[in-house]
Amino acid sequence: MSEPRDLSRREFVAGATAAVAVSAAGASVGAGTDSLNAALTDLGALEAVGRMTRGELSVERYAEALLARCGAVKSLNAFITLDPVRVLADARARDRERREGKPLGALFGLPIPVKDSVCTRDYPTTAGTPALRHFRPKDDAPVVASLRGAGAIVLGKTNLHELSYGWTSNNLAFGAVHNPYDPARIPGGSSGGTAAAIAAHMAPLGVAEDTEGSIRVPAALCGLAALRPSTRRYPTTGCVPISALFDQVGPHARNVADLALFDAVVAKDPAPLAAIDLHGLRLGVVRDYWFKGLDSEVERITASALQRLTDAGVVLLESTLPTLQALIDQSTAQIQNHDVRLSLARFLKEYHAGVTLEELLAQASPDIQSTFKSDILPGAKNFVAEDVYARARDKILPALHSLFRDYFARQKTDAIVFPATMVPAPLIGDEDMLNVNGQQVSFTTAISRNIDPGSTTGLPGLVLPAGLTAAGLPVALEFDGPAGTDRRLLAIGVALESVLGQLPPPKV
Repeated sequence: MSEPRDLSRREFVAGATAAVAVSAAGASVGAGTDSLNAALTDLGALEAVGRMTRGELSVERYAEALLARCGAVKSLNAFITLDPVRVLADARARDRERREGKPLGALFGLPIPVKDSVCTRDYPTTAGTPALRHFRPKDDAPVVASLRGAGAIVLGKTNLHELSYGWTSNNLAFGAVHNPYDPARIPGGSSGGTAAAIAAHMAPLGVAEDTEGSIRVPAALCGLAALRPSTRRYPTTGCVPISALFDQVGPHARNVADLALFDAVVAKDPAPLAAIDLHGLRLGVVRDYWFKGLDSEVERITASALQRLTDAGVVLLESTLPTLQALIDQSTAQIQNHDVRLSLARFLKEYHAGVTLEELLAQASPDIQSTFKSDILPGAKNFVAEDVYARARDKILPALHSLFRDYFARQKTDAIVFPATMVPAPLIGDEDMLNVNGQQVSFTTAISRNIDPGSTTGLPGLVLPAGLTAAGLPVALEFDGPAGTDRRLLAIGVALESVLGQLPPPKV
């Protein structure tokens, strides 16, 4: 067990003791605290910030409620580092600022969990790998600096798939993250800890990161709203990298308005979202790629959700993209597997992590070592040669961009809609082949096929929950818009959410 995790447990006791001794806004902490905490942890980010800004709720009291929830559901293993003493001290500082009449930011007082691949100056940044257990960056990543500058508080560092290189968050070094809707199942990855924290009401808004689905897969499997913004909309400096061509941070939340709040702060784009009329809204449906081989429950829930949207006036435009699969097959994995060994080595040196790439991999978990030895390092069976990489980057990737530009221009669609994953959340440990309607399908295909085009092409992708399976597992739709249309996509999301609704919270 790592030192950061041991420390966080000792500090949780100290923080809980402090919480019991404190009362705020006239509410006594004691009898009735559980029900009051539940009411507070149900708040969305916008509502919580509004109450704290107006002085109706102290930041300290709100932080206490979230910390109590973190302790109550700690078995989900959502956090690698959680420091209640620091969180409460930061909360008291925000309360002093309000009492002193200082300007309050758009995220005033909001505790936000941050994926542990994003640098923070006052917490370790482990990237979920043993060699970085004690790595403490000198500065916040720009995205964290923006959040703090708007008044937010860092609510710990969340667990993830080691080095962000996978979709399960079954981290062999820091323990598996569990899905709040069924703890025997994965939350998705690589941002599984952030997704579990938001779905289980440990916080209303969190920082995730996406190279090939790491924002969208956990959101889909945990019943959340999420935005993978257009590539380069948010700065990724100070984040443990895979590929600069695909990497992008983004938010997890339980509603679209909170995603828009995050976007307004980080993208410095505070313009109100335009009102969207669903009557006549055009959504593209491409069945020859995104709808093939779906799990029967995913297919049922997707069909029902699309019917609700058409009943609300949305126009579904059917078409095909016959060359899409071949372009993805020749670009996505090749670019990532080439770039990660170079970009990760540069990061370790630039940020003075104290280890080389070779030393980091020597301490990595067996599954990560196996992936690097088979797909990434020189001499590997699937090593990406420079000519293969150059072709993927300079020929195939531009062809993908052109394909989608032409598609949106020709179809005049506002977004493409599809199920985010082919299956609901698999069981922890089912990482090889999955039984999908009696057919054996690789885990990689079932989880990543549908999310690959968006991140490879740099499109903004909005995930919204569509319903629960008969077993109570979330199923989600993804809406990919043209590159650069993030605010419009969020505005569309507000309207779509009014039809699709939100899922009942998990009973964890």
